[in-house]
Amino acid sequence: MIRKHKFRSLVVYTASVLPLALSSPVFADASTPGVSNIENFIKTLVNILCVIAGPLCAIFLAIGGYGYITSSGNPEHLDRSKRTIIHSLVGLVIVIAAFVISNGVASIANSSFGN
Repeated sequence: MIRKHKFRSLVVYTASVLPLALSSPVFADASTPGVSNIENFIKTLVNILCVIAGPLCAIFLAIGGYGYITSSGNPEHLDRSKRTIIHSLVGLVIVIAAFVISNGVASIANSSFGN
């Protein structure tokens, strides 16, 4: 139980600190308001989330695979491992869809409103 709590604390800590460590400093520039500022913000945010979600998905896939292999036929462990694998893959699909959608919206906004 203590190991799970420490692992969850580590995941939450990493998820909250890593975006701050990976983000580059941005200086306010009020002279050029427009769509490109919002587009850059959204692209940066989605890219940071993809950088975090990719390795996190790989970790949870490894945990689910390890649990699946070591379940020894125990149906509870087998079911829990299958759910871990499925949920990590669904999360990865959601992140990839967010990446594709944000790039699509950014290109549409660029073509409609210009730079």
